[in-house]
Amino acid sequence: MNHRLKGSGSGGKTGVLLLNMGGPDSMEAVRPFLFNLFSDRKIIRLGPRFLQRPIAWMIARKRAPKSAANYARIGGRSPLFDITRRQAKALEKMLRTRTGQDFSCEPGMRYWHPRTPRQLAAMKEQGIKTVVGLSMYPHYSLATSGTSLDEFLLEARRQGLSSQVVESYPDHPLYIRALKRAVEQGLEAIRDRDSFQLVYSAHSLPRRMVEQGDPYVDHLERTISALEKETGIAGRLCYQSRSGPVEWLEPATDDMLMELAANGVREILCLPISFVSDHIETLYEIDMLYGEMMRQKGVRLVRTPSLNDSPDFIAALCDLATRIMR
Repeated sequence: MNHRLKGSGSGGKTGVLLLNMGGPDSMEAVRPFLFNLFSDRKIIRLGPRFLQRPIAWMIARKRAPKSAANYARIGGRSPLFDITRRQAKALEKMLRTRTGQDFSCEPGMRYWHPRTPRQLAAMKEQGIKTVVGLSMYPHYSLATSGTSLDEFLLEARRQGLSSQVVESYPDHPLYIRALKRAVEQGLEAIRDRDSFQLVYSAHSLPRRMVEQGDPYVDHLERTISALEKETGIAGRLCYQSRSGPVEWLEPATDDMLMELAANGVREILCLPISFVSDHIETLYEIDMLYGEMMRQKGVRLVRTPSLNDSPDFIAALCDLATRIMR
């Protein structure tokens, strides 16, 4: 799903924003980050529109202590900005090398700093006239890619910038190659290649969104189909990170892991398939929470390394960016 606008062929430096959700950069930032997140009606509607922000404030206040405790376990802050900045600089270098043109690549965060509007303003101040929004969500969903891309396009238009976006890339060959390498690295830690189970853990989504036409699950299945043609390993899809009293996609990751343990599986390789960067979902939820859960059941849970700024993943981003600008 690529959206293209005319005007990308103009000369001068091109700006590329790597669009992601962002994360708290300190313990004090946890509560305001949660407030920003729950204030977005495209993710969740909290009563009538005029009550969205007051209810979001109450939810953030209630959830902040538990979330802060989890962030404390992974170093007191989210690593997402640092990783996205490394991805941006690696992409900038590769784009310059491969095209011979000038680029400025930066993170553009939705719910915490550095936020997309400010990053676009900074690019405009540099004299940049053309910008590309590159989603860091390979699988499109209104609740992730959609809200970030909408903000990017709206703000670029407001600032008079020519813009285009990469919305998704669920079965892009270089992205699939990066995932294959991650699986191969994970397999190095598996002791018995004949009896382990591969599990794909994706961020969950309210079921009603899929029923209303959100392509998220279809995109996940496209990724899995392309990946399994390369690896020859069959895996099982499940969903993590549920929150709130709505019906979520199933099966839940923790339920599937417990089911596998009950069925005698003693080694599980977990690929966090919808996450391209380490965040609290990988470092705490999978590694610590689920890891301990499985240890208590006598099961080894091995996680594949996140793509982060691996050369294979950066090559995929480079190809996506150059193709959209042709």
